[in-house]
Amino acid sequence: MKHSLQLKLGQHLTLTPQLQQSIRLLQLSTLELNQELEQMLQDNPLLEREEEDEPSLNADAESQSTDTPQHADSAEPDPSATLDDVDWNDYSAAAGDDEDGEYSQGAVTGASLREHLLNQLIVSPLSLRDRTLVAALIDDLDEAGFLTQPLADITASLAEEIEELEPEEVETALKHLQNMDPTGVGARNLAECLTLQLRALPADTPMREIAMRLTSHYLDLLAARDVGKLKKMLGIDDVALRAARTLILSMNPRPGAAFSADETHYVIPDVYVRKVKGMWIASLNADAMPKLRVNRVYADILARHRESGGSQLASQLQEARWLIKNVQQRFDTILRVSQAIVDRQKHFFEHGEVAMRPLVLREIADAVELHESTISRVTTQKFMMTPRGLYELKYFFGSHVATDSGGACSSTAIRALIKQMIAAENGKKPLSDGQLAEVLGQQGIVVARRTVAKYRESLQIPPANMRRTL
Repeated sequence: MKHSLQLKLGQHLTLTPQLQQSIRLLQLSTLELNQELEQMLQDNPLLEREEEDEPSLNADAESQSTDTPQHADSAEPDPSATLDDVDWNDYSAAAGDDEDGEYSQGAVTGASLREHLLNQLIVSPLSLRDRTLVAALIDDLDEAGFLTQPLADITASLAEEIEELEPEEVETALKHLQNMDPTGVGARNLAECLTLQLRALPADTPMREIAMRLTSHYLDLLAARDVGKLKKMLGIDDVALRAARTLILSMNPRPGAAFSADETHYVIPDVYVRKVKGMWIASLNADAMPKLRVNRVYADILARHRESGGSQLASQLQEARWLIKNVQQRFDTILRVSQAIVDRQKHFFEHGEVAMRPLVLREIADAVELHESTISRVTTQKFMMTPRGLYELKYFFGSHVATDSGGACSSTAIRALIKQMIAAENGKKPLSDGQLAEVLGQQGIVVARRTVAKYRESLQIPPANMRRTL
């Protein structure tokens, strides 16, 4: 085979370093951007932060942030869950997530759950052998205060380290642990946890004995709200059953949660939205915009000695200028996209979720003349502070459902309607998914029962049989 050389013409897209940096900065959140800039400030001596008392080198940024409010009150969450709305499925599994927030507590500063229990163990009158066993059980607790392994497995593992260990000794050690503070710690399941707390109440507490029977033997029936069978098994009426259930709900299903130091996540809004002369206007958060500039001293030195070399400084000067330009472009793009969203969702700002209109990335991309992928980057981990609360920009996008009139209704609006209907329903006869679909159909919104079920589950609302009040 004979070899030969051939020339071919072709086109291909090459991302310049400046464009690559622009794309990377655009997809970062505000916190991630600040971390990135801190590293760049350390690496590049020609880049520095602008002091607040000095005039800005970027007049555009100043003009955009002049009227930006410095503080905005976060909207308080609207807790719609009452005692009758508690999902008793959560009570049928040991130490489930506290989604309803009924028992959420601030993290206790200082000692962890393990340290708190070990401090009690140190001052206890137990023997060294018993303390060793209790300490081993403490090490097996999860953050909620539950044992993570069956007692038999714990006994088997301890038998390899402690001579002549009897199962009864471990059971006794568990009793000592369960007598410690917080009450309910060391339980093997949720039923035992609630029973321990009820047993610790004064003996004359109303409905204490019935509540203990419920948690010890019939917690699954209570979770399923099988009222008829419960009343028959316990020989009580509706009033007594309701009172016992209320007492159980006052217990803490996660006794160790108060000692867990959850990591705090901070969100800095990139944009503020407010109504000005009847118009909804988006403006950049000046506090979130880093103020950068080129170091004048180094820049002047480089200008005077340009002919004598200094290629490293020249490269860093170019990088600094690129960065300043790309950061400004990032915020300009966020503002353009945010205003386009506000213009199309103005009814949401006026009337709430029920007025949310269907919106897709393509619509915003066409409006601001950018690619859909760019809009996706802009709306991810970027937040908008509004009179109705703090929202990620992606929140304003969603699928749609057809209406009888030939229009469309957003999935967010349908969720809001479902939430309103369930909040106003008769607790004795809660609406099924099929009935919810019929009510929506009467309002001109064509939606299937399975779609209603999907939206209801996304709102973390239990099915009708679980919402029935006792």
